[in-house]
Amino acid sequence: MMVERKLLVLFGSQTGTAEDTAERIGREAKRRHFQCRVEALDGYEVANLINELLVVFVCATTGQGDPPDNMKMFWRFLFRKNLPLGSLCQLDYAVLGLGDSSYPKFNFVAKKLHKRVLQLGGNPLLPVALGDDQHDLGPDAVVDPWLLALWDKILALYPLPPGLEIISPDARLPPKYTLHYLAEDAPHPDSDLLQPSAPRAVPSELHPFAARMLSNQRVTAESHFQDVRLIEFDVTGSGITFSAGDVVMIQPQNCPEDVQQFCQLLRLDPDRRFVLKPTEPGTSLPALLPQPCTIRHLVTHYLDISCVPRRSFFELLSYFSTNELEREKLQEFSSAQGQEELYSYCNRPRRTTLEALWDFPHTTCAIPPEYLLDLIPRIRPRAFSIASSTLAHPDRIQILVAVVRYKTRLSKPRRGLCSTWLASLNPEQ
Repeated sequence: MMVERKLLVLFGSQTGTAEDTAERIGREAKRRHFQCRVEALDGYEVANLINELLVVFVCATTGQGDPPDNMKMFWRFLFRKNLPLGSLCQLDYAVLGLGDSSYPKFNFVAKKLHKRVLQLGGNPLLPVALGDDQHDLGPDAVVDPWLLALWDKILALYPLPPGLEIISPDARLPPKYTLHYLAEDAPHPDSDLLQPSAPRAVPSELHPFAARMLSNQRVTAESHFQDVRLIEFDVTGSGITFSAGDVVMIQPQNCPEDVQQFCQLLRLDPDRRFVLKPTEPGTSLPALLPQPCTIRHLVTHYLDISCVPRRSFFELLSYFSTNELEREKLQEFSSAQGQEELYSYCNRPRRTTLEALWDFPHTTCAIPPEYLLDLIPRIRPRAFSIASSTLAHPDRIQILVAVVRYKTRLSKPRRGLCSTWLASLNPEQ
């Protein structure tokens, strides 16, 4: 009887790096013909862990050794006193940590998770990997060799089925979703795309509350270098409660000029409507995207075209390149050897995804639209400290926002996506 070749990759990610690494492991698993699911730890039904045979955990450590927000429930469950010690005895696992060695609790979450799963009877395939942001080549300096060792271990336990070979890195994998354009004359549903759904429960990242902005005033003198705003929102009816020291998460959007540029570069019609379908059964559709959706909505509210692109972006982009010069450069940026080069091209000057696409025009206009969701991460909400009290201002949330704007060696000043967007909003509208 053939053993089922199933791999589960679970991640806890705050800024998206652990999620990006988890997706990379998922792609490498597909090339080795594994059935593979990649999920956030809090999106996974943790009670099922006792039935899993093969799991790779990828987790970041935030703040002072804290687990990321999307694994907090999992964390509480895993450390319950009443979990039987042998409950994970059939599990083969590995833990990949992402941290920053300039903090005292370097990779604390990964180390603790590794130890706890071991305690519950899990069988570790490898020692825990401790990726470090401070390394010249970033976490990949540890991740790359660790993954090579991991696949050796996994393929020894679960050899390739007879007659199958590892899919060559020169062949591109299918996209996560296929994109189907609707006919221009397809009937429009009555509802506007942007109508927020009726709030079901307390607002969360997947069910945000659309709050009205009441005021947006600059509190620093016009002559002062730093533009700081006091912004007030009306949260009546949201069910939001908070106390001193809490933060509010705000989901920003891209500015219309950037959206227009992006659509021109990729030769996309912003008004075309489409629906997404998962390529593999069991993949859920992206939360927060309406179905059907316009290209403009996708680019404005979902694709983070102003983030600094990661190595995986250049790797996927290289598959679409019809231009030899561009393809060579993209392959260099996605190779282990090209990471210093990539750092000085992207990270040091804080070059955005949109700007990188400008630099590869032949490749950019050849990007198939269904790969956009694999290529560009979603816009993440930003945290702002709440500057008001419900005792003084019931049903209101005030924040103080310093508008992020600075120079690098690029001619155009860098701007913070969320603070720039907030500062541009007019409460009257």
